[in-house]
Amino acid sequence: MTRVQDQEPEKQPQQKAENPWTEALKTVALSAVLAFGIRSFVAEARYIPSGSMLPTLQINDRLIIDKISYNFRNPERGDIIVFNPTDTLKQQNFKDAFIKRLIGLPGDKVEVKEGRVYVNNQPLKENYIEEKPNYNFGPVTVLPNQYLVLGDNRNNSYDSHYWGSVPRDRIIGRAVVRFWPLNRVGEIDPIPEYPASLKKEAVN
Repeated sequence: MTRVQDQEPEKQPQQKAENPWTEALKTVALSAVLAFGIRSFVAEARYIPSGSMLPTLQINDRLIIDKISYNFRNPERGDIIVFNPTDTLKQQNFKDAFIKRLIGLPGDKVEVKEGRVYVNNQPLKENYIEEKPNYNFGPVTVLPNQYLVLGDNRNNSYDSHYWGSVPRDRIIGRAVVRFWPLNRVGEIDPIPEYPASLKKEAVN
C-alpha cells in the first residue's frame, strides 16, 4: 500500500494589526457619512424657536422632520411643514427655515374673514389654533406648485398672509414626531378635521 505523505498546512501570512487610531477615525468617518446621509435625505431634528405655532408647538420643542415622504406623495392640507425662505423672505434677509401649517393647496381659493379661514368658500374647523384670526386676508388663489401656509398662533405669525405662498421646491419636509420635552413625546396633535370635500390632493 502506498503511503500518503501528510502535508503541512500552508502558513497564512500574518496580517498587520491596524493602528487603533486609524480604526477609530474610520468609525467616526463612517458615522459622519451615515448621519449626513440620513439628515440630508431621510430625516432631521429641528427645534422651535418662536411661538408662531402655539398651542400645537411650544417654544423649544424638538421635532423629527420627515424628508422622504414628499418624494412619493404631495403635501396635504393640515401638514405642518418646514421650508426654506421664499425669494420674498430672502429679500428681507431671512435665512433660517420656517415651520407653519399647510392650509391652501395649488388651485385653492383661500380667504380669512370674520375670524375664520375659508378654503374654496368652505369654513375650516380648526381645533388647533391659539385664537381666532383678528385680520382679513384674500381671497387669493394659490398658484400651481405652491402652497399657502399659516401659523397656528394666527395673530402672532409671520406667514403667507404677509408674504405669499411657498414654492414646492422650498419645502424641506413635514413635522411628524416630537421627541422633547419628555412629557410631550409622540405624534403631534391634534389632527385637523376638515370637510370631506376638501380632502383632496394637490394638483400641481
